[in-house]
Amino acid sequence: MKKHLLLLVAAVVSTAFAYADNRKLSVTGTVEGVQSGKVYLQKFDNKMYKLIDSAQIKNGRFSFDKAVELPEIYAFTLDTTLSAYMVFLDENPVTVKFDTAQYYRNTIVTGSKLQDLFTEYKKQKRVRVDEFIKANPASLVSAYVLYRDFSYRLSPEEIQSNIQLLDVSLRNTPYVKVLEELVKVLETVSIGKKAPDFTVNDVEGKSVKFSDYLGKGYVLVDFWAAWCGPCRRENPNVVKVYAKYHDKGFDIFGVSLDRSKEAWVKAIEKDNLTWTHVSDLLYWNSEPAKLYGVRAIPANFLLDKDGIIVAKNLRGEDLDKILGEYFD
Repeated sequence: MKKHLLLLVAAVVSTAFAYADNRKLSVTGTVEGVQSGKVYLQKFDNKMYKLIDSAQIKNGRFSFDKAVELPEIYAFTLDTTLSAYMVFLDENPVTVKFDTAQYYRNTIVTGSKLQDLFTEYKKQKRVRVDEFIKANPASLVSAYVLYRDFSYRLSPEEIQSNIQLLDVSLRNTPYVKVLEELVKVLETVSIGKKAPDFTVNDVEGKSVKFSDYLGKGYVLVDFWAAWCGPCRRENPNVVKVYAKYHDKGFDIFGVSLDRSKEAWVKAIEKDNLTWTHVSDLLYWNSEPAKLYGVRAIPANFLLDKDGIIVAKNLRGEDLDKILGEYFD
């Protein structure tokens, strides 16, 4: 891949420091080896990028002049690459130098204390989130890390416990608000609770009510997507288990977090997934995913004939083993 160097100089003008104030962000930059095109400023929201602004590259240079929420993490992208460059911006002038060929390894950011902390966090191979928060209780990075990297690993009790470690100044951040709502949702889909009902269209565009598939035997609600590598690698195991137990009363209800119907349908056919599939094609804004507190895929919920959740996130032999206990 051809190397392009992206140099950003971000000057943030503000009079006081408070979370998520709208402040003037002035960004000038150069892109080595690129004379024209666009640079996009995007905000990371629910694992998706929301376009904030774009700047035209002229003779290798560009600039942004816009009021944005600060401090916050933003992504800079070029129209010549799919790579996104995540940078924490605060009230300080920031200089960012990107190498689009090896941007994770060669990105250099100076001027942002938040980015310095985030860079140190990423260098650590194993991190105990509670220890990281205790060391940096008032940093937005701590709230972001808990939200992004640990919300799908921890129990509701563990999430709430870590929230309590954060400084009160962070309690009003969107990351903490999302986590607090997530705790409430996860408590409704814990083992022993009745699974929430929902209605979504199938591959033919017909409205399907999930509860109509209950009452006959065990049902696995399987959250996945065509673009999800781990999901696709797990699918052969799911197909094998389905073939083994379907005649005994086991069924699967596939819920996709895809955006492209074409990719979704093609993956179903290629992976030989012969059970019922639904999707609202809203990616991480999927209503069933929100209802079940799904923050990472693959994810699944095993229900009995009464719709009670009896197990969660079963993989490979674990799924086969527990179904064997129920059916054999």
